Order: sequence, then structure tokens, then C-alpha cells
Amino acid sequence: MSYCGYCGVAESGKDHSACASRLAVIDPPRYCGECARRMVVQVTPTGWTARCSRHGEIASAR
Repeated sequence: MSYCGYCGVAESGKDHSACASRLAVIDPPRYCGECARRMVVQVTPTGWTARCSRHGEIASAR
């Protein structure tokens, strides 16, 4: 099962088009897509990093 990185709800649970547009333009993911845990997010002028305690770190393309 996969989860929305913006709201943390299961991808199959509702329409996530608004979430996807926010993730693409404005916000980094706040929830892990594999387990829906809240991630530790750090935003810098050059990008962002998000870390899940179980699944590791992801970063923006800089």
C-alpha cells in the first residue's frame, strides 16, 4: 500500500490531485509514502530533505 506524501492518507482512499499539485510546486512531502509516518523535513534555500525513521531520507532535485 502506498500513502500520499502530503496528507498521509492511502493513495487509494481519495482523490489526491490537489496534494500532488502542492507537492510538485510548493511543499516537500510530510509523510512517508511507504508507511505514512510523519517525516522530519528540513527546507533550505537550495531544496529540502525529508527523513523517515524507518525508510531513510529523500531529497529534492537540486
